[in-house]
Amino acid sequence: MLQRLSFSLRSAYKNYFELVTVSALDREEKARYILTVRAADAGSPPLTTTQTFTVDISDVNDNAPVFNQTSYTMYVRENNAPTMLVGVVIAADADVGPNAKVTYSLVPTHPTEQPTCSCISVNSENGDVFVLQPLDYEQVRQIEVLVSASDAGSPPLSSNVTVYISVVDENDNAPLVLYPSQDSSPASSELVPISAEAGYLITKVVAVDADSGQNSWLSYHLLRATDPGLFVVGAQSGEVRLRRSVTERDAVKQKLVILLRDNGQPPLSATAALSALLLSDFSDVRLPQSSLTTEEEEGASLTIYLIISLVFVSLLFLVSTAAFVVHKVCKRKKLKDEHVLYGGNNLQSSLADAAAAGTLPHAYCYEISLTTGSGNSEFKFLKPILPSLPPQLHAAGGGTNNEQDFPSGPLTAEDMAQNNPRMLSAEQFNSLSFK
Repeated sequence: MLQRLSFSLRSAYKNYFELVTVSALDREEKARYILTVRAADAGSPPLTTTQTFTVDISDVNDNAPVFNQTSYTMYVRENNAPTMLVGVVIAADADVGPNAKVTYSLVPTHPTEQPTCSCISVNSENGDVFVLQPLDYEQVRQIEVLVSASDAGSPPLSSNVTVYISVVDENDNAPLVLYPSQDSSPASSELVPISAEAGYLITKVVAVDADSGQNSWLSYHLLRATDPGLFVVGAQSGEVRLRRSVTERDAVKQKLVILLRDNGQPPLSATAALSALLLSDFSDVRLPQSSLTTEEEEGASLTIYLIISLVFVSLLFLVSTAAFVVHKVCKRKKLKDEHVLYGGNNLQSSLADAAAAGTLPHAYCYEISLTTGSGNSEFKFLKPILPSLPPQLHAAGGGTNNEQDFPSGPLTAEDMAQNNPRMLSAEQFNSLSFK
């Protein structure tokens, strides 16, 4: 039975035997052996006995870590977040104990090279691969790093695997117009003869997109034009052609704005501005350009003048309004200082006293002036005038310039009011309301 195994018995001294191996043992193939040893004497009949032995094979660090793939390919979108997990590498060691503990690290692809890209990191415990900073597809499209897996044996054993990190493009670049140049001022003009027919090629807009795939597919559209019905733009080619024949009624200078849009999600766009001069003779090209430039300058000046005029009129209106308000306030204050307010009761009592006396020593007529909208009803005493007495009250003989004869009977306020329409009777005066 021992001959079929990797063990044998070897005589050591008299009845002492040694159990020895006859071939190399591999713990990774079989870690434990159970052996049965039988001993027999030389008697007749022989007597025997058996003994079972268990042999455990101890581990030595004879196996390097092994990755589960020959290479790894991982993907990350550009403009990624920092410290983004993009994948994991896995290595296993057939040994046991410390000989099987695997640690991961980045190593240069070639011994003479500098350390690998600092934007990639691998977790030494579990093999997680991280991208530490945002990547730009237009600057780097793939990163190749070498990951090493080492065990903790003595001496340590290791193995390497190549990891490819591919950057996936995002639509983060708008189309760039190459022609016509958008940096020149004024923009270059394309010359178009008046005799041109429909389909005449005016120019071609050339643009590129730094993205890749469908993110770089461009389409062209006519955004606006002086006469949109005169032009047509090829959606895929960017060629600007005449939609119809040119007529004399068309403006000499035609301005066009071409919209360029990519096919990304969301789509990004750019615009290209160009102009076309419709000329009967190409030798006159300088004249329209200079005249149109002058018109543009005049239009800009007119806009400035209109703005200045509007500001001036607004200021003038504000000043006039302020002056009017100040004038009204000053006038009202002056009227309050000059006017004397008389109550109706005082005037009534004075007239009553005069009527009781029978004669008026001196008659006065007052004109009442009331202000509208005032908080107080005001009246102004003007000048005293001689009353116009009725004819029957005048004396026959007359008097001097400064004196007049009055009748012997009493003269009432009603008599005076009848002969002078401008005078108010006591009842009329009392009927006035003063607030």
